[in-house]
Amino acid sequence: MSALLAAQSVTMTVGGATLVDDISLRIGAGEMVAIVGPNGAGKSTLLRMLSGDLRPSRGTIRLKQRDLHSYGPRELAQHRAMLSQHVNVSFPFTVEEIVAMGAGERSRAAARDLVATALDEVGLADFRARQLPTLSGGEQQRAHFARVLVQLACGEARHGPGLLLLDEPTSSLDLRHQIDLVETARRRAAQGTAVIAILHDLNLAMRFADRILLLHRGRLAIDGDRAAAMRPETIRQIFEIDAAIAHTEQGVPFLLPQTMRPV
Repeated sequence: MSALLAAQSVTMTVGGATLVDDISLRIGAGEMVAIVGPNGAGKSTLLRMLSGDLRPSRGTIRLKQRDLHSYGPRELAQHRAMLSQHVNVSFPFTVEEIVAMGAGERSRAAARDLVATALDEVGLADFRARQLPTLSGGEQQRAHFARVLVQLACGEARHGPGLLLLDEPTSSLDLRHQIDLVETARRRAAQGTAVIAILHDLNLAMRFADRILLLHRGRLAIDGDRAAAMRPETIRQIFEIDAAIAHTEQGVPFLLPQTMRPV
């Protein structure tokens, strides 16, 4: 079966610095993939290339067997949806209006059910009439996630399984809403969506991802399941900490940081 998204030897060089170095990967429909790694490892740069926001200095990216940059902006929005790390809206749009923007050119009436479903999924149904700038940072992030879910649903209704990209989506959320968000993403993956999420919390990544991409200094150090990616020797080498790996009753590994290694 062909990959929904395929990157071949992608590299990003800016001002003589190599931010992403010769990475190849394939993502299938229904996969939930976590990108992890230290600060400066190239995670956001890679995700922006996979989304089409950045063009690689070298290499190719294909979405649904087409060159990613052959899509026009409106057409691309029907096949992939991305939640950026920082989205600032200062105008007094209501939460419902922001979420409805994900429907693009669909009429308000045609998108009404999708908007209501997305608001329920992120726990903001009671906030629909609130102006977005009056919400907390975490609530605003959930509203933007609902907007992305509407965009994804509209595209998938016409074109089949799409691509959902999440850039540190839990950074401003409390623990409960972190879990709610990744569980929502997992439900999308179970319906055929390919999900790629940058996650700083390694335990969250191990709990929810089918596959982990571990980046180090711009290169893909590991592409495998959570057992392959989360080994004490790997954590020591890449994150420069000592850690023990334990397991839940369901067999899911989790990491217990212990000591900092001297640099």
